[in-house]
Amino acid sequence: MLPPTADADQEDPTTQITWPNSRRRESDSSNVLHDEPQIPYEQDTTMTRKPKVLKKRLSTWDLITLSISMLGAQIVWTVELGYGTPFLLSLGISEQLTALVWLAGPISGLIAQPVIGAVSDSSTSKYRRRYWVILATVVLVVSTLVLAYCEALAAFFVDLFQVGAGDWDEKRTTRVANTAICLAIVAFYLLDFALNGLQASLRNLLLDVTPASQLNAGNAWHGRMTHAGNIIGFGFGFLPLAKLPFFRLLGGTQFRKFCILCIIILVITVWTTCALHEEQEREKKSSSQGKFREIWTNTKVAVLNLPKPIRRVCYVQFFAFMGWFPFLFYSTTYVGQVMALELGREPDPDLATRTGEFAMLLYSIVAVIAGTVLPHLANRDRRLMAHKDDVDEDAELTRIKNTVRQWKAEAARNGKPLRLPMMPFLLRNIWTGALLWFSVLTLSTFFVKTATVFIALVGVCWAVAMWAPFAIIMELLKELSENNQLSNDDRRPLHSRTHSTPGLRSVRSSERQPLLRRRSLEEFGNDANDESSPRTPVAGGTILGVHNLAIVMPQFVVAVVTSIIFRIADGNTVVEGGDESDAYFGKNGVAWVLRFGGVCTLVGAVIARMVPPTPTEKAMRRRLGDMRDLKEEMEYYVLQFLPALHQLQGSSRHLPAVYADAEEVDEDSGSRLGNRKPPLAFGRDRRKPDYKNFDEKHAQSQARVDYSTMRAPNPMFAEHLNHLFPELQFPLELARRILTHASHPAAIYGHNAGLSFMGRRVISAYLYLLLSSSPHLKPSDDLEAIVAQTLNTYVLGEHIGSKWGLGRVMRWTPTLKADKSKDASPTLLKGVGLYKVQGDAVAAVIGGIFEQFGASTAHRTFHTRVLPHILASKFHAGLPEAFHEDTIHHSLF
Repeated sequence: MLPPTADADQEDPTTQITWPNSRRRESDSSNVLHDEPQIPYEQDTTMTRKPKVLKKRLSTWDLITLSISMLGAQIVWTVELGYGTPFLLSLGISEQLTALVWLAGPISGLIAQPVIGAVSDSSTSKYRRRYWVILATVVLVVSTLVLAYCEALAAFFVDLFQVGAGDWDEKRTTRVANTAICLAIVAFYLLDFALNGLQASLRNLLLDVTPASQLNAGNAWHGRMTHAGNIIGFGFGFLPLAKLPFFRLLGGTQFRKFCILCIIILVITVWTTCALHEEQEREKKSSSQGKFREIWTNTKVAVLNLPKPIRRVCYVQFFAFMGWFPFLFYSTTYVGQVMALELGREPDPDLATRTGEFAMLLYSIVAVIAGTVLPHLANRDRRLMAHKDDVDEDAELTRIKNTVRQWKAEAARNGKPLRLPMMPFLLRNIWTGALLWFSVLTLSTFFVKTATVFIALVGVCWAVAMWAPFAIIMELLKELSENNQLSNDDRRPLHSRTHSTPGLRSVRSSERQPLLRRRSLEEFGNDANDESSPRTPVAGGTILGVHNLAIVMPQFVVAVVTSIIFRIADGNTVVEGGDESDAYFGKNGVAWVLRFGGVCTLVGAVIARMVPPTPTEKAMRRRLGDMRDLKEEMEYYVLQFLPALHQLQGSSRHLPAVYADAEEVDEDSGSRLGNRKPPLAFGRDRRKPDYKNFDEKHAQSQARVDYSTMRAPNPMFAEHLNHLFPELQFPLELARRILTHASHPAAIYGHNAGLSFMGRRVISAYLYLLLSSSPHLKPSDDLEAIVAQTLNTYVLGEHIGSKWGLGRVMRWTPTLKADKSKDASPTLLKGVGLYKVQGDAVAAVIGGIFEQFGASTAHRTFHTRVLPHILASKFHAGLPEAFHEDTIHHSLF
């Protein structure tokens, strides 16, 4: 043993660990550790970065006007869905050519949405989204008018070029028919491309305008408007529009009148959205690349570096729409096949078609109802949302603490228990449930023969499909965009909120910086970051286009698979009593196609469990956890501490003043130590504290009424801690605070709540650092859940507090007498709160070490004295086994 020398470099005997990148430095005081590694803590972002400016919260009316254009777009889409094939056949197009026309949908989805997203992402104008909304609307209006007046326009162009002698000329008639077919095909392709561009631009506009906390509600309104557009469009299609005075003047068929009505609705809804909402103009950045080269580069980067959470959403969408496309294409045909099975013969084609359309109408109605009701399950309680004053995590925790106190006081005045907000259903759970429900419904076709009810119930799944995945991916994109902006401002890697530790005194500034930056979305996909260069802006529109590719691509796969299934299931056989021309009787291929889709959505449901909660949901869960901890602490304080104070004061009217005084003393107690640090006494001959009859003395002190004698620190506390950590010397006042719980009457002179809070933050940060650097960390791992499981208060109290013997020396007010607690079972000890109190004391010890001896000493103590004792096993919770190997390199048992 060497005596302490202020000027010599000393090796810290707490761990004997070789730390990377450590260097020795001279200390200006003899009361600090001399060999301290330079752990690369991040600088306090609350001092260097601008506070995040929250976007203006949108009202319900704002969300409606922002989403109403989806209603107009969907009504136009019903023109193609409801009248497309009959109209093309009426022009004389063959069924084979009609199938080629319907390829416009997937082709436009593959091209239009990614291209428009990439081009609008590269723009810095405040009209970058609305420009494409208006342009797509103009193309939609033109293409729909061409469809409505297709034959008239064909006759005009034929007459313009003087083809044929007149109306009676067969050559002219043939040329008019061919020209009408060409115009219709071109118009249908333009319609599909414009619709995809309009829907993509509207979703991009929603992403730009809506705050992150309201993206869930915004996408829910998008879904509602989509379902409402289906009902309105199909409803207008059944109305006799020719009998209305205005539409009678237009002439032509029902199809023409319906097209004109859709155009009017589309223009009104798009004008409403564009006039009432605008994007923020982005800062222009100089680029050495050309415009198209920049767009191509951004698109390539967005696709290749797609963050893993978003990539998982795309995987789920791929398998989900492997199930959706068979349903959307063949649901009405399935109704006809079920009718044929029930009748035992070929049903009337018109009756089968009307029955299928009625089933789809019920499906749309159920989708509207579900799209209105289900989003309420994921409603975000505003009490759990971020506040404009939450410039950093300390400010947020202070606000939460004050809020919970107000709620507690209000509940006490009303004579009711304190009820905290409830966590809503996670979006991924709702999405998973909808996928499972779809699988159940489609696989039930083996024994369920009520096709109309089956199709109607699928509307619930469709409502979720039009809302939940878009809300998830937009919230992930919003976090990427906001973190990227902060990263560019500060030239830092992308990160989210940083942990900060409340400093009770200003010692070395490098030890008071935040201990951790949390693993961000980008870090899941990129292991290294260049801190010296600004980041490429997050291509939200491009990524939404990539997401649309995951929706469109299954259509090509389904086309191949369904053809194989139809060939195997139906073939060319004719059942007894049937005919080769039967479209429904004797056919069962559609049922097998639907079952194939159900299996695919089952795979999607499994992958959906790997989609992480959205950033908003994680933040809400964290705030709710803080609220629950504060509530538990306050309730325990009221049940244990105030009765003792009541006995001390002799009158309940003094309790509020005493409670306030206790808080004041606790807040001031941290400054009593000042900046003094006792010299470390390495090699001092220490004896184990004498615990003989300590329980009896403790019980006798509890029985005495004069608690003023407890104002002076008891040397027993410092002796106990100094025995646990021979290389450290705890001041008497600090030791008393560490080992005095808030439930003890002597807590009015200082207790360990503040140190426990700080210590828990410190060890959480160190564990986050360990996990984030671990090669065993999987992208699907939830860091917050792992940390919460490992650093559970009861785990700390049972496995570390008991090993440290804190229960023998610490002061608290148990609900069980000391003579009974000695032989009590672990379950009973947990029930009376011993493990919880010991766990708080363990955190207070780390907090005291951090506050008194610095971050490096606290870091070593965590790895050598805490972490080895909280490794999970089959007998108790703790750090999962996958990370045990990482602790070997940091811990000395």
